[in-house]
Amino acid sequence: MFIPIKRALISVTDKNGIDTLAKELSEMGVEIVSTGGTAKAIRAAGVPVKDISELTGFPEMMDGRVKTLHPRVHGGILAVRENSTHMEQMQANGISPIDLVVVNLYAFEKTVAKQGVTLSEAIENIDIGGPTLLRSSAKNFRYVTVVVDPADYSLLLKEMKANNGATTLITRFNLARKVFATTAAYDKAITAYLATIDTSKQAEFA
Repeated sequence: MFIPIKRALISVTDKNGIDTLAKELSEMGVEIVSTGGTAKAIRAAGVPVKDISELTGFPEMMDGRVKTLHPRVHGGILAVRENSTHMEQMQANGISPIDLVVVNLYAFEKTVAKQGVTLSEAIENIDIGGPTLLRSSAKNFRYVTVVVDPADYSLLLKEMKANNGATTLITRFNLARKVFATTAAYDKAITAYLATIDTSKQAEFA
């Protein structure tokens, strides 16, 4: 099953290659929606981009803790497009499909590897919106392409160019499988770090 990509949501910590990816997607007629620093990087590359706040109707808030957690984002990702009720609910609530999600996560492991990192600093580097976007997209791989690894940008573009802007079900499945491996490893790293915290020696627990 080929699914053409018409709208992409891009939100990345690792911005390597994101300018090239955005340019090529835009040249193929893909509308790009993005967040914060990612939107700034894409705009700096001369690529048209819509801020996530334009999509949700809400500003990014709480120091970036809340920006993509919204029905107009996750409804656009999770809708089963062969389900008429889902499509009617999208239309009734002003939700448009999102066909491609490109996300990588806050660098939690790099943060906690730093000398003298505090618990508060570590907590602020636990990504919430990113894993949620990734899991939503991977769950709905029948309709949504999700890319978590910048090494897969070239695969994505090659497949789109070969299939008139679309991706195949097999590729979407393989990319989704990579997502679940990534989020599992991410949660494992958080769990391992928190297990090292001695609450008797942390002032904030006093």
